[in-house]
Amino acid sequence: MELNIHFQRLFNMVVSIGLTLLTLSLACTPKETPVNGFVQVDGTEFRINGEPYQFAGTNFWYGAYLGREGEEGNRERLKKELDILVQNGITNLRVLGASEQTDLENSLSPAFINEDGSITEELLVGLDYLLAEMGKRDMKAVIFLNNFWEWSGGMSTWNEWYGLGPKIDPAKTGDWVGFMRFSAKFYTNEEANAAYRKYINDLINRTNTITGERYIEDTAIMAWQLANEPRPGQGEESMKEVPAFVKWIDETAGYIKSLDPNHLVSSGNEGSMGSLGSMEVFKEAHDTPNIDYLTFHMWAKNWSWYDAQNPEETFPQTKENAVSYIKEHVQAARDLNKPIVMEEFGLGRDFERNERGTPVTYRDKYFKLVFDQVEQYPELAGTNIWSWGGLGVAQNDDFWWKPGDPFVGDPPQEPQGLNSVFADDSTTLEIIKAHAERIK
Repeated sequence: MELNIHFQRLFNMVVSIGLTLLTLSLACTPKETPVNGFVQVDGTEFRINGEPYQFAGTNFWYGAYLGREGEEGNRERLKKELDILVQNGITNLRVLGASEQTDLENSLSPAFINEDGSITEELLVGLDYLLAEMGKRDMKAVIFLNNFWEWSGGMSTWNEWYGLGPKIDPAKTGDWVGFMRFSAKFYTNEEANAAYRKYINDLINRTNTITGERYIEDTAIMAWQLANEPRPGQGEESMKEVPAFVKWIDETAGYIKSLDPNHLVSSGNEGSMGSLGSMEVFKEAHDTPNIDYLTFHMWAKNWSWYDAQNPEETFPQTKENAVSYIKEHVQAARDLNKPIVMEEFGLGRDFERNERGTPVTYRDKYFKLVFDQVEQYPELAGTNIWSWGGLGVAQNDDFWWKPGDPFVGDPPQEPQGLNSVFADDSTTLEIIKAHAERIK
């Protein structure tokens, strides 16, 4: 009996030593994390290679246009712009990856996609070049693939091409409500969506002509985005369109995920203001595993919070509304357990002057306010200011863009310089850079 007890004790001691050594070995072995460079979602945070990723970014929608070869593009300017952005802590760019040929008055030309179905290869090469240069600088792109609005052709143009025309041109008619309701018909236009999906398939499966790398494998891409500011329409009458809107977001995002398992997918929606004023519609539209993170936009002047001609009196209410709007969208992110990005916000120069070098007093105050809020909420995983004008200069006395003019940050339906942050807006860039350093 004593001998058996002795062996049992010896056996237990050997096992104990063995388990201790195994525990020490495991403790000394680094945990495996995905070392692939893609942005991933972990609850309400972004991560890259297991490390938190929070960013200061901008809208640079015209990047592919600058990236074109020859006189039509401006690759030297593009490289300078990217360098200036990185120097100021801006490392995430929201860029246009699709535009549609149209005769809408205030719209881009040329377009990625032509009415006859052909593709403007020079613009895709421009996107190739942009992504290649961003990759060199460790920058990330969010590429949006459609537009609810008219300035790049967008959903209304798809509808006209595929049987629902004629379209409504708001620049000529002033009928913005009718235009929005017409654009929202896209969600149930099966022929238009089939063509739209074909373009998505071809783009996602593209091989970059500069790097030789497939887009699917490119870590310079953070996410594909369904559209710029997709809405279910406008007004109470459009509530009946919500089911189609929700279904379109889910199914289109799911289609993208079936093509590309590496990159995130987002909607590009503005938040409650882009969801018929309803937070419930916003949450319902994004309560799907096919949408990886939430987006929202904030337009103080457009939503009548702020009067640029009466800034001192209206800015206090603007601050109050902005804080409330941010807070309710952060709560939506918590409710859905997803990160959220404020990917459009801006304010005009003092008294809405468009000239470079004019004061930006209230814009700077507004940016400080937004960044202070972002730094309070870890769910707010990034911002993209609207928008980067960089080295651009308006060419016309009325500040309106014409085909062939260089781009600034304001698209063709707005005066050039209205919301652009230029490379010589030193006080604004100091605010952005300080914020970028803090969130690191």
